[in-house]
Amino acid sequence: MAGDTGQDKGPGAPKVPAHPLARKPAGDPARVGGRGPGRPGGKGAGRPLPPGEQFFTPGATGLRRAVETRSATALVFLFQLPRWVVPVVMVVLMLTGVVVADWRGGLAVLPVLAFVLWLAYMSWPSLRPGARLLRVALVTFLALLTATRFGLF
Repeated sequence: MAGDTGQDKGPGAPKVPAHPLARKPAGDPARVGGRGPGRPGGKGAGRPLPPGEQFFTPGATGLRRAVETRSATALVFLFQLPRWVVPVVMVVLMLTGVVVADWRGGLAVLPVLAFVLWLAYMSWPSLRPGARLLRVALVTFLALLTATRFGLF
């Protein structure tokens, strides 16, 4: 049933409970899919979650499990925003960081660096080596840009 358990890998495999935010509300057809008047924000607020019920890397322990657990709420929030909000905000901050050549430019790039680091960490287990290299290159570029804006180089 949707929302009760995570993926079942076969007989005898432990069932991982789905994150509470991934569960679809039962009984209220207006709320299923994240739309309708029963949802905060009224009609048409947000998008439905993608298919699947797991936010977590299977078998993750320690720091990764803790970060994934705490990030689930933020990921759902970001997914519910209109698709254009996050890219527009990131582009504006990045352009500000490139154009403004003092500490204010560094402050503008810091949220972009933090966001890219967070997404890279969250997606790392599922990435191929080429994609990992691109993430490392982007983080390095943003870190160097931030450092130059703060006058460290």
